[in-house]
Amino acid sequence: MKKNRIFSIAFIATILCTTEIKSQSNYDEDYFEMNKAIEIFGSVFKNLHSNYVDGLNSGDLVKTAVDAMLAELDPYTVYYPESELEDVKMQVLGQYGGIGSLILQQNNQVMISEPYENLPAHKAGLKAGDIILKIDGESCEGKTTAQVSERLRGQAGSSIKLTIERNGKQIEKTLKREEIQLPNVSYYGMLDKEVGYIKLDEFTKDAGRNVLEAYKQLEQKGAKSLVLDLRGNGGGLLHEAVNIVNIFVEKGNLVVSKKAKNVENSNIFKTTQKAIAPNIPLAVMIDAYSASASEIVAGSLQDLDRAVVIGQPSYGKGLVQTIIPLVYNAQMKVTESKYYIPSGRCIQAIDYSSRDENGRAEKIPDSLKTAFKTKNGRIVYAGSGIEPDILLEPEFASNITISLVSNFLFFNYALKFVEEHPSIASPSEFEITDEIYEDFVSYLKDKDYHYITSSEKTLETLVANAEKEQMNSETIKAIEDLKQMIIEDKKNDIYKFKDEIKHLLMGEIITKYYYQKGRVEASLKSDKELKKAIEILNDEKEYKKILGK
Repeated sequence: MKKNRIFSIAFIATILCTTEIKSQSNYDEDYFEMNKAIEIFGSVFKNLHSNYVDGLNSGDLVKTAVDAMLAELDPYTVYYPESELEDVKMQVLGQYGGIGSLILQQNNQVMISEPYENLPAHKAGLKAGDIILKIDGESCEGKTTAQVSERLRGQAGSSIKLTIERNGKQIEKTLKREEIQLPNVSYYGMLDKEVGYIKLDEFTKDAGRNVLEAYKQLEQKGAKSLVLDLRGNGGGLLHEAVNIVNIFVEKGNLVVSKKAKNVENSNIFKTTQKAIAPNIPLAVMIDAYSASASEIVAGSLQDLDRAVVIGQPSYGKGLVQTIIPLVYNAQMKVTESKYYIPSGRCIQAIDYSSRDENGRAEKIPDSLKTAFKTKNGRIVYAGSGIEPDILLEPEFASNITISLVSNFLFFNYALKFVEEHPSIASPSEFEITDEIYEDFVSYLKDKDYHYITSSEKTLETLVANAEKEQMNSETIKAIEDLKQMIIEDKKNDIYKFKDEIKHLLMGEIITKYYYQKGRVEASLKSDKELKKAIEILNDEKEYKKILGK
């Protein structure tokens, strides 16, 4: 009876939707095809419920069908049932009801990874490495991080009881969930006597106000130039991007325009306030993970010749989404428009309307990229993200570092270090000494972090081909000897990549004492890309030359 009622509601809704579409469309051909598709779906849905041998879950079936339909478009057009609205809130606003902590899974156990400072997990005394055994009396054994995360979230103000294991002992903690807003400015400070630095992680609520407040603090400390770091920033709210540009660009300048299928959804966004810092030399740092709102800020400041952009080409997301409320408290995020920055270029790098024979959307080829000009007449291109004014080669992690990270050996050693060292120096002063590094090397001696290098893979293929082609035994032995030499040489990787390993080890240790803010501050000391930004800002002649002044 219940299933028939559910179907009846869905079918009536389908008929009503069809009627509305017909009355509005005057039987336009496109709308006729849409009506036809809706009726087919309703017919399939009805017959499944009437005839399928096993019981069906209507909600799951509809979500599967909708997800499959949206997958044909782009990865940003997504359906959210009512049960996932907390995820929408977190993505759009950087807010959610919860305890304020990252978690990870190791050895089939979910544990606290990083509690956020001054949020419920931190206030309750939860520490990195605490194993979550139970949530409100329900065992977490066999649960994934996604399942545990879902249980940790909930209405702000509600209580949650955790049973954790720490150093072999069980401890119970009762926490009150809060409305968690992740910090969008994770760190700001002075890089030297005259260069300020702001790290913006997300364009969530109040990002513009927070960047402005950070700038004002730096100005008071003597900042005469500024680095705005957007590396790894995947974007967020469009109006916050406009607000940030307005800090550096005077009132009345175009920042970005939206061009939509429906003219009423098209819009232009200009700076509306008097600029606070219209003349300060500015460097914007981006990388391959800088997307959307990050590209609006970097691209518009580049088009207006207001900042030098430094780093790697950005992601290339020139598509704009809007949240549309649906029936039964569901929501849908829909790509409604493309955005264009002041020069007139769209930086979307992938054409989702055109796919190869395997159904994969491809990047726009160089031959189809269009040239545009900045305010000062510099040439810039559409269709490939934001190309930096100063292009820097990205640094890739070594095989040994990847293995140490994936096996949680940095994380686990940091837990051991904290047990042995109640306190350490400040993030700007703490160093991984040779003594600490040798202790880490000693710690790794009985740990498994096996990895295979590209050279080993090549030689394995060479041996297989040599045997297949029946080469003489001496040739095969020579290849095997070379392979063994590479294996022996690999044992020295722990020292060959010492600087890289020390950098990550330092970040992991400092996070345990000074949280996320401390990690960012400590990372600045060995940031080669940041050193380039400082160099450009301290060279007035070169700075102006790059901007075509």
